[in-house]
This record gives sequence, structure tokens and C-alpha cells, in this order.
Amino acid sequence: MVVQLLLREGEDLPLSQLPEDAQARLTRELGALNLVDKATLHAVAQEFARELADVALTPPGSIEAALRSLDGRISPATVARLREEAATRAGRDPWQTVIELDTEDMLPITAAESPEVSAVLLSKLPTAKAATLLGLMPGERARRIAYAMSKTANIKAEALARVGAGLAQCYCGMAIPAFTDSAESRIGAILNSSAAATREQVLEGLLSEDPTFGEGVRRAIFTFEDIPARLAVPDVPKVLRDIDQADLVIALGHAAATGGAQTAAADHLLNNMSTRMADNLREEIEERGKIKPADGESAQTAVVTAIRAAADAGTVTLIVEDDD
Repeated sequence: MVVQLLLREGEDLPLSQLPEDAQARLTRELGALNLVDKATLHAVAQEFARELADVALTPPGSIEAALRSLDGRISPATVARLREEAATRAGRDPWQTVIELDTEDMLPITAAESPEVSAVLLSKLPTAKAATLLGLMPGERARRIAYAMSKTANIKAEALARVGAGLAQCYCGMAIPAFTDSAESRIGAILNSSAAATREQVLEGLLSEDPTFGEGVRRAIFTFEDIPARLAVPDVPKVLRDIDQADLVIALGHAAATGGAQTAAADHLLNNMSTRMADNLREEIEERGKIKPADGESAQTAVVTAIRAAADAGTVTLIVEDDD
């Protein structure tokens, strides 16, 4: 009766924001409503107004609204878990979960998915929300998606449900990425521990295949030859105490025999440690004699790993190309 009264008075009721079950029950009740006399309507309106006046707190109304109100106050992992539960809750239409997203949160969907999937998404949205989302897109993308709507006329209910479930799982249940590090950092860390020949071969292929990604990997790689450019002078003594003496002797000896950038890296370490330690290492290198390349590379990897570990622990800060 209250809803009918408000509608008669021309009020704009956002009933679409109610759960679908509530919308269905309300519609059935309105359909079954008989004539109501003035006294009954007056009594119902007074009771409703009295209860409304007693309301002191209005809940968010949905999981997505609650998550928005708690933004920054709960952990990203908790947000991801709650969205995943909302997306997979038994009996819940996954499309409803998708539709509850803000238009700004839907924009990545239209950028990542095909125009046809984006067209289905627009078709499921309320007209005003769809118009807002379309206006946020680049012009060319908006035109392609608008044209793709002509191809969605014969979509079957099963396909529509699968699209909704997929979007809910990918964009509503994955609030945090699977990896905290970038792809460049992850492959760079792997190549740091790879043999030099393997590292150069893979890097060359990456640069050829995707120059932008390859350059990112190159910057993420830290090898023995990079020590002079990336390990600051004051940090040299900090990392040396974490390196096994035998590995250091073999690594420096192999570098001295190799020459070029490797000798420069060895000199950077030797020249920035205590004189006594440097003299002892030079004596041990001379006594060690010829070093097998495989043993030298393995020892240099151990040195690089120790420096990397110190950087990860915050003991030292490696210099990057963009630093002043």
C-alpha cells in the first residue's frame, strides 16, 4: 500500500536496487491488492511513518556497497574473499553481482573483453548506467561495442548465464592479483639465477618478441657485471659479510681471469672493502689458480643472490637506471 501510494504521488522509487526476490514479491503483492478504504490507508501510512521515524541507521544494503563503505579499512585479501563468496553464493544471479559494480569498475571489463561480451554487459545494465559506462569509453571502443550489440539478439540463456558467471568470477571475485610482483620482476629473478648463456639467449628473444617487456626484464635483471653500476660504495661492506668466503674467492678469481666488465665488478668489490680483507682475498685468489668457468659462474651467482637477498631485506638499496 505504501509503494502504491508513493507511486500515485509521482515519487521515483529505485525499486531495481532491491534484491530480485524482493522485487518479485512486491510485484505479486501489488497485483493481489484489492480496494483499500481511506481509514485503512491512513492507518498504514501513519504506522509506516512512525517506523520510518524510528530508523537511526541505514545498512549498506549489499555486499558491494558494504565493501565500498569499508574501503581502506579491511585487508585486500578479505575483500577478495567476500567478493568471491558473493559471486558464487548459491541461488545468486552472478549478473546481479556484476551489475552492482560501479561504472568505473566496469570500464576495465570493456577494455579487456571482446566487443560482443561488452555488448552483453551493456544490455544487462539499467539504461542510465549503460549510458554512463558508454560515455567513459574511448570513442572507437564505444562504437565497436555499440555495433556488437547487433550480434547479441539471438544469444541463448545458457550462454548469457555463462558470460555472467565468468565476469563475476574474474572481475568481482579477484580483488587482488595472483602475483604481487610484476611479470618483469619474476622472470628477471629467474634469469638472475640462470647460466649466462641461457640468460642472454632468453633476453635476446624477449627483446625481439616484445621490446617493451624485454627492456623491463633487462632492468629487473641483476648480474655480477651490474655490481659497479647498481651497488653503492657504502653498501659493499654490508653485503660482503653475507657471502661465503670460498664463493667470493672463486667469483673474484673468475672475474679477474675473464676481464672486461667482470674485472670491473671485482675491482668495485675489492676497492671498497677493508684493505686487509682485500689483500687476503687477492692472496687466496692467487693461491687458488685457474678456475673452471662453471665453478666461477656458480660462485658469482651466489654473490649476486646474497646481494639480492640484502636488497630484499632492506639492508641495501640497489640503484636503478631511473634513479638520480
